Amino acid sequence: MILSKLLHKIPVLETFGNLDSEVSEIVFDSRKTTEGSLYVAIKGTISDGHSYINSAIEKGAKTIVCEVLPENLSEGINFIQVKNSSKTLGKLASNFYGNPSENLKLIGVTGTNGKTTVTTLLFDIFKNLGYQSALISTVEYRIGDEIIPSTHTTPDVIRLNQMLAKAVEIGCEYAFMEVSSHGIHQDRIEGLHFAIAGFTNLTHDHLDYHKTFEEYLKTKKRFFDELPETAIAITNADDKNGSVMLQNTKAKKKTYALKTLADYHGKILEVDFNGMLLNFNGKEFWSTLTGKFNVYNLLLAFAISEELGFEQNEILQAISTLKRVKGRFETLKSDGEIFFVVDYAHTPDALENVLDSINEIRTKNERLITVFGCGGDRDHAKRPEMGKIATRKSTLAIITTDNPRTENPQDIIKEIEAGVEPQNFSKFTVIPDRKEAIKMAIKFAEPKDIILVAGKGHETYQEINGVRHHFDDKETIVELYKLMSK
Repeated sequence: MILSKLLHKIPVLETFGNLDSEVSEIVFDSRKTTEGSLYVAIKGTISDGHSYINSAIEKGAKTIVCEVLPENLSEGINFIQVKNSSKTLGKLASNFYGNPSENLKLIGVTGTNGKTTVTTLLFDIFKNLGYQSALISTVEYRIGDEIIPSTHTTPDVIRLNQMLAKAVEIGCEYAFMEVSSHGIHQDRIEGLHFAIAGFTNLTHDHLDYHKTFEEYLKTKKRFFDELPETAIAITNADDKNGSVMLQNTKAKKKTYALKTLADYHGKILEVDFNGMLLNFNGKEFWSTLTGKFNVYNLLLAFAISEELGFEQNEILQAISTLKRVKGRFETLKSDGEIFFVVDYAHTPDALENVLDSINEIRTKNERLITVFGCGGDRDHAKRPEMGKIATRKSTLAIITTDNPRTENPQDIIKEIEAGVEPQNFSKFTVIPDRKEAIKMAIKFAEPKDIILVAGKGHETYQEINGVRHHFDDKETIVELYKLMSK
């Protein structure tokens, strides 16, 4: 693409060189530079991309976008000075790939919990309705029928535009995307045009990155603050932060709720481990999903679908055929009538929601055994809180490892134990090896008991000292139960 076209609608401070130059690709990692590249120098938290300008030029970059111009401008190289390189990168990427987010309806879903479920539900609903769509989620990226392994909840903005451009190319009309707080803060959604933004909830998470809850809240709010007037913002009216998201948005405002008045209102009529009978805006239907938190997820997916112009009856018919999202309240029933639930819950609120949902369904004659841990190199404050919740709401909690990463697993476990209340000291045990912890839960369980294995959900690895070892909770349950029931 010609450089002058690439800079369309992008504010620049100064330009040096030939704006009629051809740009072969855009990169922000100097190591990926090839002949004819445009290199964007970004000031990161760990390193400053401006330090690698010469390296990018040596590898073939012909255009440099930067905030601070080098003292010596290399001959034959184009230099574009901008106020903010990170934000400019998103606009450059959108222009380079033909602004794909304007050529389909892009729906972004943000919040602490529920993003993966809502976006996956929407992808499946629209598939059932006969539409090609794209999905960008924690579990996987999908473009029509093609499945691409996921690397980040919100990929970098170049990869995003590449995928969206491919979606447009194969005829997708919709794209459903998780929008993480990291993605917002790091400008990974800059330059994208959202038709609808959905908000699930906001609870304690990612404070290792954002430092304070206020900063985390502000980051999520920024997504809604920057929506255009043409967009629609749909937030959870039952979450106290839902109204905060709408405070400064220019978008059309809509709400959904179970407890309060809202544009989209839901009721639970019946619930068990097989599913729920629900009522959305006066219409009854059955869903194979279960748990109150999933009612919110379904209600948001329903609201987004209707705002996209579909009839309530066809949406609910599509919803009623949906299967559960992998690793999200995924259930297995053994021959010995032990009931297993595998869930990604790795925050205090998510763990509490899953436990509450199980406790609402069970008759209390069954015991509830919870196997869980906390990730290493992440927010320390949530560990004791999760210890308190798990022991308070389970018959027995088995504290184990999650992804310890570079931390000592015993140190993480001690922080979880610190939150256990004195009256619940007899309700937990510690088994650091996750496979052994699941094995102990199965050994302890009797017919009709429920075992919740929480924290990893869809993940197929366990990260220890920077190395990812194969580990799948569901696979481990099946393997162990077969071995132990022989």
